[in-house]
Amino acid sequence: MDPLSTVRRLSGLDRIARLNVGKLGALGDVPWVMKDLAEVGILHPIRPDKLGRVVLELRRWGTSPAAAIAAAAIERGDDLGLIDELGTLGFDEMNERSNRLANALLDDGVKAGDGVAIMCRNHRWFVDATLACAKIGASVLYMNTGFAGPQFTGVVEREGPRALIYDDEFTELLAEAREAGGKDLRWYVAWHDSDRGENAKDTTVEDLIEGGSTDTPSPPEDSARFIILTSGTTGLPKGAQRSAPENLGAIAAMLSRLGLRARETTMIAAPLFHAWGFSHLQMSLALASTTVVQSRFDPEGTLKAITETEASTLVVVPVMLQRILQLSERTLDQHPLPSLKVTAVSGSALPGELATKWMDRFGDNVYNLYGSTEVAYATIASPKDLREAPGTAGRPPRGSVVNIYDSEGEPVPTGKSGRIFVGNELKFEGYTGGGGKDEIDGLLSSGDVGHFDDEGRLFIDGRDDEMIVSGGENVFPREVEDLLSDHEHVKEAAVIGVDDEKFGQRLKAFVVTDGSEVSEDDIQAYVKKNLANYKVPREVEFLDSLPRNATGKVLKRELT
Repeated sequence: MDPLSTVRRLSGLDRIARLNVGKLGALGDVPWVMKDLAEVGILHPIRPDKLGRVVLELRRWGTSPAAAIAAAAIERGDDLGLIDELGTLGFDEMNERSNRLANALLDDGVKAGDGVAIMCRNHRWFVDATLACAKIGASVLYMNTGFAGPQFTGVVEREGPRALIYDDEFTELLAEAREAGGKDLRWYVAWHDSDRGENAKDTTVEDLIEGGSTDTPSPPEDSARFIILTSGTTGLPKGAQRSAPENLGAIAAMLSRLGLRARETTMIAAPLFHAWGFSHLQMSLALASTTVVQSRFDPEGTLKAITETEASTLVVVPVMLQRILQLSERTLDQHPLPSLKVTAVSGSALPGELATKWMDRFGDNVYNLYGSTEVAYATIASPKDLREAPGTAGRPPRGSVVNIYDSEGEPVPTGKSGRIFVGNELKFEGYTGGGGKDEIDGLLSSGDVGHFDDEGRLFIDGRDDEMIVSGGENVFPREVEDLLSDHEHVKEAAVIGVDDEKFGQRLKAFVVTDGSEVSEDDIQAYVKKNLANYKVPREVEFLDSLPRNATGKVLKRELT
């Protein structure tokens, strides 16, 4: 008997497939979906009594995070499920806390379909709230902790949430939003100091949990929806909404290509309110892995946490890798991270040199995922891809379609740049305020321009709205930025287009050095040596740091 058949027989996969074909994937996809899930360890030999209970939870909750925590509680019980600054929680404790919070919210008038805004950093109450909302079928709105007060107010006015769960530190930022929400908006405090001051009138999430019933809530008719707010520095952020996937095909493909394995330990340093951090919370729950979070990112603290918990996976955005590698040699040598198998990176462009530096020190463990809030995932670059072709965004995983079209909507040949369009099973349902993304052949625009090489690897040339025309030549700032990041004395760089009377537009570079004496002429000569003359920045400005948002993206609107 082949290995897959053996695993199916021992673990009861045939039974799950018969009962939950729709949850595993389309009928013809079931074999490879089960193969992927077996390889990562989600499907494995399990006691018949536990298997029956897991199947019931799958039938009850479908592909919702509620199913993942319920199944993990059955299988792993009081094993460590979550580690944060406040201590540890077992899987069964996490499941019970989410039951209690779900029932408390229901008792307080929050029902299925209602909006629940979450304005929290990475800690247990963020996870509690997410799981509880999944169990009552709420529409969860993740608020970016880097937004300004007027943006929060605008989002509350547009989305009209029934409840808002927030960390005490954001009280002042949310003052106008409290007024805009009116008396019917319920406010609950998550992370707080012992002296809560004016917020003492708001019930704490922990109080709700302690007072809620442990009974499992009845499953909602419609599954919960999760809304990620697109990043932005001005104007009102858009809310990109999607429900839980209809089957496990997309999750299986991602898990397989990212090298993740079940029942290990994942440290999520990326913000949980961001699509990248949130997706790994979902995957960690599905894998029944221990999740490690810290409320604020600290480079050395991250290394210490990985070392102490023996985490096998680290989830970051590129600037976090950069900040870790800027630590002293002594500090880095103290934390060789022998347990680390996967460094999962996404959220913004990953310079090839940064990936190489990380792997030279910590091993070939970097996996770079390219996608967006709207299209979810598009391609994944493995460590081998990043070694062979630094800067690549990788290849589409199974179930993902990536096509490149020209301005007329026609496919372009290999090697030629064009607009990137993506399709997968994590369907984008449009923006909450109306509208959507450009679509061709059922695929959604990622908003980027790129090309495939002869090996089928995708490269991102830049944002389709960042291309500038200088002297009749098309230039994407990304190419110049990647080159500058390779300079031995440049820590980070950003390039924008500015108006020019002679050329129409010209490039301007903003550079952060390592403290060495580097001049504008040095930067220009370096670019001229490696790129065409029209790609040389006509102006170079040196900064102490680049402005970034909470997820590490450079805020180019603030650069002039």
